Amino acid sequence: MGRDGRGVRAVSDSSIEITFMYRGVRCRERITLKPTATNLKKAEQHKAAIEHAISIGTFDYSVTFPGSARAARFAPEASHETVAGFLTRWLASKKKHLSSSTYEGYRKLVEHRLVPALGTHMMVDLKRKMIKDWLDTLEIGNKTLSNIQSCLRSALTEAVDEELIENNAMAGWTYKRKSAPTEEDDIDPFSLEEQHAIISALGGQAANLVQFALWTGLRTSELVALEWGDVDWIRDEIMITKAMTQAAKGVAEIPKTASGRRSVKLLGPAMEALKAQKAHTYLAGREVFQNPRTLERWAGDGPIRKTMWAHAVKKSGVRYRRPYQTRHTYASMMLSAGEHPMWVAQQMGHSDWTMIARVYGRWMPAADTSAGNRAEALWIKAPDHTDIKKEA
Repeated sequence: MGRDGRGVRAVSDSSIEITFMYRGVRCRERITLKPTATNLKKAEQHKAAIEHAISIGTFDYSVTFPGSARAARFAPEASHETVAGFLTRWLASKKKHLSSSTYEGYRKLVEHRLVPALGTHMMVDLKRKMIKDWLDTLEIGNKTLSNIQSCLRSALTEAVDEELIENNAMAGWTYKRKSAPTEEDDIDPFSLEEQHAIISALGGQAANLVQFALWTGLRTSELVALEWGDVDWIRDEIMITKAMTQAAKGVAEIPKTASGRRSVKLLGPAMEALKAQKAHTYLAGREVFQNPRTLERWAGDGPIRKTMWAHAVKKSGVRYRRPYQTRHTYASMMLSAGEHPMWVAQQMGHSDWTMIARVYGRWMPAADTSAGNRAEALWIKAPDHTDIKKEA
């Protein structure tokens, strides 16, 4: 690295490059001097003076190297911005570009996780080890851990674009635990007996909602946004074109992915629940499911869980699981019955079936003893194969 490893080297007939560390960044700057032995010695002294100024906190990059493109990177407004200041500014800029639910998720992570833990640090001082050490102290599920990192990674990407920092400490890296915490919510579907018990503990609209959820696999946000105009009575399908989260406060939003916009086949139990629901909300021609207490559209998962679900599960004697398990129940029922994973993926709004196989693989039936026989029979009947046998 330069002259005798001192961070000084000749780079042309008229310039010398010096290398030094500033705020955790390796900096290289050129001095217009002919690289003679005397000038190289002067460059070493200049480098030593810079490093001394850095050590006592008096170094000003833009004064020392006024023509450097890197000087803006270390301008006072950049180098003195805290993580809290940047994240607050970044969050405000994202509000108009994100769905309500995504923005609300980011807001909670920024205000309750990232700012309390990292907010006092300078943006230019934020390093991967600092983040890793903090993440290692958190007693949270892997999903929350992943969400925190996704949020921070996105924010730091924009900080790089603004040239506040040179590198994204989260780029190409994810902190993972060797094992998931025991409190992490596992897929835990309801048996047919448990389904009947919960539905029996309910009545009217609430029973219809739960039965419909169990037999369509819709997300809660999709259930509450469903309207009678989305039902295709000729094809026995419903069209999923919008979702409504609690954070959206009554405003319907399009699904985040193209696969989320889909048609879902109405199986017998789902159609039965839908027809029973007509007596309650069909004439109004708007939302399919309402909160029986208010006769208004459900606001989201929270009210369903607190005002209807928890009471019904307790009354039924079924071991408690959150309402989202109705979606997992649908997937496990379809796969256990031998339905094609790709069809199940399409019904549930996934772009491919790899996630279905990975997450719900234990409910996919193993091949029976006759597996492969149909393909074998086609081979035997093929004309070319018959000719080969005759020639033999």
